[in-house]
Amino acid sequence: MITLNELKCSFPARSENESFARTMVCAFAAQLDPTVEELADLRTAVSEAVTNAVVHGYRGKENGIITVTVRLLPNRVVYVRIADKGCGIADIEQAMTPLYSSAPAEERAGLGFTVMQSFTDTLSVRSSVGAGTVITMRKRLQNADEISAGRS
Repeated sequence: MITLNELKCSFPARSENESFARTMVCAFAAQLDPTVEELADLRTAVSEAVTNAVVHGYRGKENGIITVTVRLLPNRVVYVRIADKGCGIADIEQAMTPLYSSAPAEERAGLGFTVMQSFTDTLSVRSSVGAGTVITMRKRLQNADEISAGRS
């Protein structure tokens, strides 16, 4: 995979770091001059992935680490990888089912993966129980010609 630029950052799995993660990804992606809507899509998808790692991956443990990797790829593709070493997901298919939540007692909608899928072009989830989860998302940004054509 040809990478034009890359950023990798690790931080504690705390809910207050979710806003840092989404801002960091969007600031880095800004090099490609995305639209406001494209930035909002990335922001939302990253927010959901990091929140899932904090809430479900580490389930309130104080010592968890989340690693976010952002790559700018040819053809204006933004690649985002969010990894944790939390409890993992036993059944990925079930976890990706809309309205399913591994924390039903909490006020969770169970739409995290659905939201991530709707705001990115591709979503991949790999997980091992006891070893953590890796979420990979890709979003291709429109080029100037596509943006102009959309306004006609």
